[in-house]
Amino acid sequence: MAGARTKDNVLSRREIEGMLADGQIIVVVDDQVLKLDAWLKFHPGGDLAIRHMVGRDATDEVNALHSKATRQRMTAFQIGRIEGRWTNFLPPIQGGRFRTYVKGQEDTDGTRSDTMSEISSEESSRSRSPSPLFDSADENSVLRERRNGSSSDLSTAGSSSPPADFSSEAEMRLSIVDACTQKEIILDKTAYPALDSARQANISAKYRELEKRIRAAGLYQCNYSAYAIEALRYSIFFGLFLFFLRRSYFCISAFFLGCFWHQLVFTAHDAGHNGITHIYKVDATIGIIIADFIGGLSLGWWKRSHNVHHIVTNSPEHDPDIQLMPFFALSTRFFNSLRSTYYDRVMGFDAVARFTVKYQHYMYYPILLFGRFNLYFLSWEYLIMGLGPRKGPAWWHRWFEMAGQIFFWTWFGYGVVYASIPTWTSRIIFVLISHMVTAPLHVQITLSHYAMSTADLGIHESFAQKMLRTTMDVDCPEWLDFFHGGLQFQAIHHLYPTIPRHNLRKTQRFVQEFCKEVEIPYAVFTFLGGNKKVIEKLGDVAMQARILEDCRRACAEHGVFADHHAQSHEHVH
Repeated sequence: MAGARTKDNVLSRREIEGMLADGQIIVVVDDQVLKLDAWLKFHPGGDLAIRHMVGRDATDEVNALHSKATRQRMTAFQIGRIEGRWTNFLPPIQGGRFRTYVKGQEDTDGTRSDTMSEISSEESSRSRSPSPLFDSADENSVLRERRNGSSSDLSTAGSSSPPADFSSEAEMRLSIVDACTQKEIILDKTAYPALDSARQANISAKYRELEKRIRAAGLYQCNYSAYAIEALRYSIFFGLFLFFLRRSYFCISAFFLGCFWHQLVFTAHDAGHNGITHIYKVDATIGIIIADFIGGLSLGWWKRSHNVHHIVTNSPEHDPDIQLMPFFALSTRFFNSLRSTYYDRVMGFDAVARFTVKYQHYMYYPILLFGRFNLYFLSWEYLIMGLGPRKGPAWWHRWFEMAGQIFFWTWFGYGVVYASIPTWTSRIIFVLISHMVTAPLHVQITLSHYAMSTADLGIHESFAQKMLRTTMDVDCPEWLDFFHGGLQFQAIHHLYPTIPRHNLRKTQRFVQEFCKEVEIPYAVFTFLGGNKKVIEKLGDVAMQARILEDCRRACAEHGVFADHHAQSHEHVH
């Protein structure tokens, strides 16, 4: 009974803030306060997915990514409950700061902790005071311009004449970055519902009601007959690969092997989200067999990365899916050499990045041709360094995956590439073709997010709004669904990740109705139109990189930085 009374204790916001100040892992789910310190190293999805929810109401995120049975087991970590609507803190991993708490001490400043979180959140996207050269003097004027269809283009900020108010190259870079960041924030705030607690709470409530309607419609039930068709398609591709390999038509054989891998990834994605049998161990086994044994890629690496991606979608500092420096920058914020909380390192905007980013819209497709090779590296790094859970329900994954990697490189590396192909030239061509054929997969993966917003609207934005603001769907005919493998419905998938992909098209109508009701834009483009948006986005950032380089060069030629340095030196003396 004592344990039950403890779980039923009402904890104040200040008490919870004090726990956060002490470094405890506190998350709110369905008004229950969970202390997850002991679970952190056992979590199958990795510790980072939890850390990004510390101090927040994670109800929607937890419900979206976990089964009912798993959610019920979470009550073992309950230490109390809250009353009323919870106001999120900024998680420590994202820069949140907290005050210690002394029991019995009155909280005379009830808003201070909120303010501290807001300041930290603001600092994550803004680094300095407004610049008269690059920032709008009146934010409302920018809003009025957008509503009138005449939003000014910040690219005009570039000039061959050096600005006089920059004392360093870093300050100049921050000016460009902050101008672009604030523009994106303003545009998002104009296009999407207000961020006040009442409006966002209503969106969350409607989102949860929608989940019940979708479940009642039977759309969480897997269509296994669809997987029978998938298996037939996979078998045809694999059979054609073997047929042409044995007849020494190596290029054609490589093409069909690439098609085989391309299609298989979709089922591995389903398994990684527990969307096939909805039984964790079964789906994990299916996923590892497909990803590791047949494809040579680590499912564990993908799950660790992908779970974080689903929580902090399109965040430059936190989402590994868009942290592609030095090759691609989806936001000018990468010009500031951001620190990745996922990789725990600085993504330097160095000389290589300054060059490649200027041409990224031209290099996008050529680089994606080699995307699979990078996945091999990331997979082996994950497995060798033991970055996944070593305890708990996923403790065995690493060893099963290592066996899978040995199996893959035995059948593919030795059996196919070395033993079946006679010359090194033919082997290299075979490997390149088979891997480059999978490039459309990388286009499909990036398409849903790269053209969407990377702005941080703060800690009060609802999960549903953030997913729809940072993700888009692809409009394609139903007969072409097999080619996209569910990735054409990524906005819907991000709202409800465990819905089997063969039911996503049927779910679309429900989501469209929801978006209309809560007035959130539902972004959907054709495959060609979406690709154009991605290239435009990359081109816009590339243009800002060129402007930064031109300004830097102009300032250096006119000795602006040197003059400021000399003046500062004289002032010191």
